[in-house]
Amino acid sequence: MTKYLFNFHIAVESVLSNKFRSLLTALGIIFGVAAVIAMMAIGSGAQKEILEQIKLVGVNNIVITPVVEQKEEVLSDETAAKEKPNFSPGLTLYDARSLEKIIPGITHLSPEIVLETNIIKNGRRRSAKLVGVDNSYFSVANFTFQGGYIFSKEQLEMGEAVCIIGKGVQAKFFSQENPLGKMLKVGKHWLRVIGVLDQRFISEKSLTNLGIRDYNMDVYAPLNTVLLRYKNRSLITERLLLRAQFQEEENEENKKAENYHQIDRLVIQVEKTEKLTGVAEVASKLLKRRHYEMVDFEITIPELLLKQQQRTKSIFNFVLGAIAGISLLVGGIGIMNIMLASVMERIKEIGLRMSIGAKKRDIIAQFLFEAVMISVSGGFVGVFLGVVFAILVSNFADIETSVTFISILISFGVAASIGIIFGITPAQRAAQQDPIVSLRHE
Repeated sequence: MTKYLFNFHIAVESVLSNKFRSLLTALGIIFGVAAVIAMMAIGSGAQKEILEQIKLVGVNNIVITPVVEQKEEVLSDETAAKEKPNFSPGLTLYDARSLEKIIPGITHLSPEIVLETNIIKNGRRRSAKLVGVDNSYFSVANFTFQGGYIFSKEQLEMGEAVCIIGKGVQAKFFSQENPLGKMLKVGKHWLRVIGVLDQRFISEKSLTNLGIRDYNMDVYAPLNTVLLRYKNRSLITERLLLRAQFQEEENEENKKAENYHQIDRLVIQVEKTEKLTGVAEVASKLLKRRHYEMVDFEITIPELLLKQQQRTKSIFNFVLGAIAGISLLVGGIGIMNIMLASVMERIKEIGLRMSIGAKKRDIIAQFLFEAVMISVSGGFVGVFLGVVFAILVSNFADIETSVTFISILISFGVAASIGIIFGITPAQRAAQQDPIVSLRHE
């Protein structure tokens, strides 16, 4: 051990006596490790973001949304007489019940009605969304309650004037009191608060990419409460009859189409991921038949889309990681070249050490220690630069990054391994020198 410490001390002196050359030798390792750390941080951040988005939309969910605007071609009078546009009742609760009854493997089915409204309390008014749901909605969307309880069977069936509020609504209107049991005016009606949801932290990117709302400012009421007390678009009204009678005229250019769908969103949760595509296809065919061959709905599978996005990002990060790995390889080759040159410059020193008793393994240990010192010190600096670069990317490029301990450990381990692998050949070359010839070398 004493001999190895002595060899290590000589290696340290050699590296410190050639600081500039050692720094240039370590640059490849420094930038390679920094690139690996930064790329793994970006990849880990992307994966974390995808998992958070999957949690927001729920696991194994199929989302069905209505389509109000329909694109139609201009037909001649003769063709138009033969091909009259179909009349669809829109997406309704009957569609939801039919899907639940016919398609096997459905664990939850959650219809939603979303209405723009205002919340009023104690002279304070704010715009918000009233969302009509049943209790399956909170399971599908992974909601947890801060206080209170879900809707009872009687409240759901009778359409009682009750509601559950998001954390943002509580902060705005009940900041100094417990909201449970209190009354809140939502639109034209007063609703009694029976529950408060935990806060949902949603990034702006998730709001845009997933097309979801800020759940914290929503008010949730039973479906029948919304249909009976607020609005039911499926009721036969004079306007609906006019829409059916003059459908072609109502689809004129520059005229806003009216939402005739009873529900605004339908989420189907299935048992297993492999059943998602099959259930979506069956649901599409069933709804198309119920809507008289009129496709006025859209079916998406957020989890599969997000996993595809994750796969794309993983491939991209793999490519970037490979490029960073090439930088490390180049750095290792640079270490070997410089160390080989150092051997040629220090032949006389090697001969002197061997003439006073140093063995071949001592020479190998000295030059191997030098190579490892350069690569390890470059690894330290590279880790620091990689962490700094990841922070800068997160702050200025609006890309989530996550530096993990495993990424630092891998990068540092690779740097040390490169020092050993690429330092062996120069060390062996130095140990093979003839002491007599080396002492005569000029």
